[in-house]
Formats: sequence, C-alpha cells, structure tokens
Amino acid sequence: MQYCLHLLPVNLKIKGTSRGCVLLFRSRNDSKQAPRRELVMTRQVANSIITFAKTWHPNEGILILQGKKKRHQIIVDGLVIPPFSSHGPYYSGFPVYELPFDLSYMGTAHSHPGGSNKPSPEDLNNFYGFVSVIISYPYEEETIAAYDRNGSDVPITIVDQ
Repeated sequence: MQYCLHLLPVNLKIKGTSRGCVLLFRSRNDSKQAPRRELVMTRQVANSIITFAKTWHPNEGILILQGKKKRHQIIVDGLVIPPFSSHGPYYSGFPVYELPFDLSYMGTAHSHPGGSNKPSPEDLNNFYGFVSVIISYPYEEETIAAYDRNGSDVPITIVDQ
C-alpha cells in the first residue's frame, strides 16, 4: 500500500481577510511503519475450532472469537456460537443485529470445506471485528489461517494455557 503527498487548496479566513492556503499532508511512507497485528489464541480455542469445523462438514461452520486486544496483539481465549446462524456447503453467516453488545468480540472463525483457507470476496465483504480465522479441510492446526479486513495474512501463535 503506497500513500502519496496530497495538496488541497483551501480558502481560510484569518481576522476578516481571505487567504488562499495549501494544506500539506505528510506521506505515510515517511512516518514509522506500524507493527503488524498478531493473533494469539489458546490451544483450547484452536482445538475447539477444529472440532466445530469437523462437526459441520461438509457444510461451513461459523463462530465468534472472544478475547481482548492489547496493542498489536489480538488475544483470543473463547468462542461464541452466534445465535440464528445459518450453514451451507458454500456459506455460513449470522445476523449481526441479533448479537448483544460486547466489546470482547474480536472477529469470526469459519470453515472452508473446499480445501482453501484463503478469504473469498464474500468473506471480506462481510468482515466482522479485527480478524477473520479460516480453517480448511482436513481441519488440522496447519490449515488454520487468519486475515485482516484487507485480506492480508495475520500471523497466528497458539499458546498452551
């Protein structure tokens, strides 16, 4: 992602007079690069995602990730089965308006029975939270991947707790 320098002509009134000014915005490339987000999940959460995906196979399954955000880490230590969720061979979802307000919801986890754990355009268009975890068939720890809302990889660390 590359940002460029933008020049915006603006008319400012200073003490009753009108002056033409130019506002300059510094390029994001000049500033410090923001550290990448990292997903940290407990082994119990990872095993629960695997079991849930195997249970719903050959349909997709969907869960809500519950945890907290610390600086550049998203720490997931729980899962919620969304109310009124729907599941099918090529889709899974839930009505967001049926969820209670809860700041501990960090994102979603869902399965892809087809074998690819890359996000589809529908996954990105219906993104919820900070991170999306996708597990693909054969539903093992090695087939779990995480993405941000732009579809960029988010590194995953699974911790024993």
